[in-house]
Parts: sequence; structure tokens; C-alpha cells
Amino acid sequence: MQIRPRRLRLGENMRGLTRETRISETSLIYPLFVKEGADIKDPIPSLEGQFHFSPDRVCEAVDNSLKSGVKSFLLFGLPDHKDEAGSGAWLSEGVVQVALRLLRARYNGEITLITDVCLCEYTNHGHCGVLKGETVDNDKTLPLLAKTAVSHAQAGADIVAPSDMMDGRVNVIRDALDKHSFTDTAILSYAVKYASKFYGPFRNAAGSAPSFGDRRTYQMDFHNRREALKEAILDTLEGADMLMVKPAMAYGDIIAAVREVSNLPLAAYSVSGEYAMIKSAARAGLIDEYGVMCESAVASFRAGADMLITYYANEIAGAIQKGDIG
Repeated sequence: MQIRPRRLRLGENMRGLTRETRISETSLIYPLFVKEGADIKDPIPSLEGQFHFSPDRVCEAVDNSLKSGVKSFLLFGLPDHKDEAGSGAWLSEGVVQVALRLLRARYNGEITLITDVCLCEYTNHGHCGVLKGETVDNDKTLPLLAKTAVSHAQAGADIVAPSDMMDGRVNVIRDALDKHSFTDTAILSYAVKYASKFYGPFRNAAGSAPSFGDRRTYQMDFHNRREALKEAILDTLEGADMLMVKPAMAYGDIIAAVREVSNLPLAAYSVSGEYAMIKSAARAGLIDEYGVMCESAVASFRAGADMLITYYANEIAGAIQKGDIG
């Protein structure tokens, strides 16, 4: 018998039949920046096409996304007041908490609300925890993260997403949520978060750049792969419901590796620097923005992600509906 290896040559209308990677609008998560104040919708200079919204106007962003089929949102808060401990993170009238209550009242169960749990946006030094000298005190930070997560659940969060990278924080947050009867509030752990230079535009947008030093003592060394697997396994054992790899674009191998060791739902975060690079290159006429956006999104799912956090969520949803991806 003669073997005749062939490459499929399907027409445009038939290509979807053999696609190995399929995604939907419901697998997309759109990050939103909520700024303390009223009647605010200000463009973010470092993130073209993105905005700071006050709680009373964030519904405009949600309404727009719902038209695209995107129903999940990750909230980041920008408070007016910052202090050493980041106390604004857990206030019942904090900016994220106010936004959560407004969104929950308007949309009820129509949308999924995820909140970033960290102190960096609320501390006057920009680090992700309480300081001891010029280093972050891991153990003193843990109860503050737990307080923040509980306050978010009380305000209406469906999922809390600790991004601080403190050791043991998933366990402490799970215990605190359970003790306050939020057993159904899920934890999406930033299990694998690298100390990356891709975060620059976000730190400008969130006002969270550290005032001294960097975050390499608690975020991961980008040289390390096995450490990522250890972090993912530890967070799973501590009670995480979902895991995340951040960034996405240069870390497809890590997404794939975590997929191999965990059956938990896995998110990839296509971060601000990735978004800004595509925007900048497109503006310079060097690439096809739409095409690169589509390829980048599919790459994360092809590597093993189940969800994608992206500033292009609405545009990717449109590409799925047109049949260009998905």
C-alpha cells in the first residue's frame, strides 16, 4: 500500500471543520480601571483605547462589552488616598467595592465580576505588601490580603484574583472567605506571575509603579520554568479554583507546562506591554493590527489556556463572530 501524506486543502467555508483550537466570547475577560470620583471617563495615555472610569460610569464599558458578547470583567482600583499599609484596598466604601455594588445591582447574574486582590495600587510606596525596611513582609501582608478579598466578596465579587505573589496567600484567603460564608466565591490565583518588563503601561495606568527598587524579590525570575510548576501546584493545594500565567505572549511554553500538571481552569493574561506593542507597531504601519491580535489570542489558547484576560477582549469577540478565529 502506498502511503500518501497530504496537507488538508479546504476552502474558506470548510476550514472551521478541522480547527484544533476553538475559543468563544465567553472565554474572554476584559480588564477595567475604576477611579475614585464621579463622572469620569478619561483616556489612559499608556493604553490607547482604554479608559479610567469612575464607579458611576463603569457601566458604559460593561454595556459596550456585552454588545460584543464579553461578560467577564477584571476590576482594578485607583484610590484617591494611599498609605503605608494600603488600607484603601479593604474599605467597604473603597473604589472597587463601590463599583462592585453598582454593577451587581444593575446586572445581577448577567456578568462575572473578578477583582484584583493586591495592595500595590493602594500603598504610597507602590509595593504589593507591608514593608519591613525596604523589603515586603510576607506574613504581615497576608491578613490584609484576606481582608481585601472578603470585602470584595461582600460587595459582590464572584471571583477574587490575588496578584501579590505572597507565599501562602491562597490558603489564607480561602480560609477567610469560608469563615465569612463565602464558600462559593472562587479564587483565580495569579499562580505564575513573572517579574516582567511587559507591565510598564499598566503601572502607569494604575499608578502602581514601586517608588523604589523592584518586585523581583516576590515575583518570579523569567529564567525559571520549574518554579512555575511548583507555584501552580502549591496554589492548587492551598485551594485555588483557577490558575493564571502572566504575561502571555512570551510565556506560551509556561502556559503549556502548567496545563500539563494541572486540570484546573487556566487563564493567560495578555498584559499591557503586549497590547501597547501591537498598537505601536500597527500605528507605525509595520503590522496588521487585527491579524496580529487574532494570532496572539489564539496562541494562548493553543498553548492550553481556557481563558484570556486581554484589553482586546471586545475586538477578539468581534473576530470570533466573523469567523476569523474561534
